[in-house]
Amino acid sequence: MKTVFVFFALAAVALAQIQVDLLLRGGQVIDGSGTNAVMADVGIRGDRIVLVGDSTNVRAARTLDVTGLIVSPGFIDPHTHTLEDLSDSAKKTNEGYLMQGVTTVVTGNDGNSPIQTGATLAKWNQQGIGTNAALYIGQGSVRREIMGMSDAAPTRQQVTAMKALVEKSMKDGALGMSTGLYYAPGSYAKTEEVIELAKVAAAAHGIYDSHMRDEGSYTIGLLGSIRETIRIAREAKIPVHISHIKALGPDVWGQSTQAIELVRQARAAGLEVTADQYPYNASGSSVTASLVPRWAEVGGNPALLARITDGAVRPRLMAEMEQNLKRRGGADSLLIISGRDQTLLGKRLLAIATEKKESPVEAALEIIQGGGAGVASFNMSDQDIANFMKQDWVMTGSDGSEGHPRKYGTFPRKIRVYVNEQKIITLPFAIHSSTALTAQTFHFAERGLLKQGYFADVIAFDPATVADRATYEHPDVLATGIKYVIVNGKLAVEDGKYSGALAGRTLHR
Repeated sequence: MKTVFVFFALAAVALAQIQVDLLLRGGQVIDGSGTNAVMADVGIRGDRIVLVGDSTNVRAARTLDVTGLIVSPGFIDPHTHTLEDLSDSAKKTNEGYLMQGVTTVVTGNDGNSPIQTGATLAKWNQQGIGTNAALYIGQGSVRREIMGMSDAAPTRQQVTAMKALVEKSMKDGALGMSTGLYYAPGSYAKTEEVIELAKVAAAAHGIYDSHMRDEGSYTIGLLGSIRETIRIAREAKIPVHISHIKALGPDVWGQSTQAIELVRQARAAGLEVTADQYPYNASGSSVTASLVPRWAEVGGNPALLARITDGAVRPRLMAEMEQNLKRRGGADSLLIISGRDQTLLGKRLLAIATEKKESPVEAALEIIQGGGAGVASFNMSDQDIANFMKQDWVMTGSDGSEGHPRKYGTFPRKIRVYVNEQKIITLPFAIHSSTALTAQTFHFAERGLLKQGYFADVIAFDPATVADRATYEHPDVLATGIKYVIVNGKLAVEDGKYSGALAGRTLHR
C-alpha cells in the first residue's frame, strides 16, 4: 500500500508541474499596475505569460537568473518617428528602442503617415520587425493628398474625399487619426474640418492623437490649443491624446498648472483625454517649422523659397520670424542637429549668425535655402516638465527623431533622472506610465501588464545602472542597463545585446 501511495503522490506532483519555455527566476516584479515590487518568477510559454509567482512546480526549457533585476512589462511608446526605420531592411530591427526596453511603438504621428495604411502594415508583417508596431493615418497627409499645400477651405467634395481616405485606413488597421496642427498643411485646417475627419475615426473606434496647433504663444496659445483638443473630443465623440505635452517658450512657462486643470475638468466631465511626454527640456523640430510663419509655406517649399527672395515679402517674413525666434527663447536656444550642411552640426543659431556677421533670422533663411536643418529647441522649464510628469494621465513617449537623444534615451532617462536622481516620481509610477497606462489608453489588448494570459512582452533591467547614454553631441548611442527584452515570448535582447530576433507584430485597432 505504501508503494502505491508514493506512486500516486509522485504522479500528482508531476501533473501539477507547469511546463514553460522560458522562466525568469529571482527578480523583483513590478507588474505595470502601479503597485510596488514583489519577489516573483515569470514563466512564458509560446507568446504568453503563464505564471507570475512561485516557480517551485515549474519545469523550464530555459531559465534566466534575474536576481537583483526589476522584471516589468515591455515599455510602450505612443509617439515615435520609426515609420521609415521599420520599412527599411537595415533598420527594421528597431534596436535603439529595444535597448531602452521598448517592445511596442506607435508611428504615423504628427499628422504625417502613409496614405496606404494596409500596404505598410503588410510590408512590416512580411519582412519582420523588431518591436510591435501600430500606425496612425495622418490628417496632414490626407489633406496634402487631396488639396496639396493649399491653405484654402475644402469644398464639400474634398471633405468627402478626405473622409473616405480616413475610413479606408481605419478599415485597413489604423490605430486612429493623428494631426500636426502646428505644421503645414495640417495647420491650414479649421477645427470644424478636423472634427469631420475625427468623426470617421471615432466611428471605427479609433483614437485622435494631436501635435496641437500651438504649444507656446504662436497663434491660439497652449491653453487655447488644449481647449481645441477637448472640443474635438466632445464634438467628434472620440478619445483624444495630446502628443508631447509641454509649455513651449518663456511666454508660457508656468502654464502647466492651468493646462493640467483644463484636462482634469474634461476628464471629470467624462471625456477621455490623455497625453504623453518626453523627459528632455529641448524639443526636436526644424529651422523652418520653428521660425517660418505658416502663410509663407502655402504652396510648398518652392513657394517658400520664392518668398524668401521676394523683396516685397521678405521684410514681413523676417519680422515674423524674429517674433517666432523670441517665442522659442532666442537664437542661442536652437541647436542644429541634422541637415545637408554638415559643418553646422552641433552649433547654435546664434553662433552661426555671429560667425557670418549677420542676424540670426538671416542665418536661418540661408539654412532654409541650403536645404534646411533639424534643431533641438531648448524651450521648456524644469518645473513644467515635472508638473506634467506627475499626472496619472501622462505617459512616457519619445517623439524619437534623428539627431535628438530622445530617440535612444527616453525611457532609461526617465528612470535615471526623475526616479533615481530627482525623485519626482517612483519607479512603479514610471513603469505604469510606460506600460499599462499606454496599453489601456490605446486598447492594446492583453499587453502592458505582467499577468497570466497576457502577451509575453517582458523586460528585466538593473534599476541602479539603467541609463541613457545618448547626448546632443552623440545622439545615437544605445542605452545601457536593460539586460533582457522579450517580445511575444522571444528573446530580443540577451545580456544587454540584441539577439537578431524579429519578433514584433503589427497591432491593429
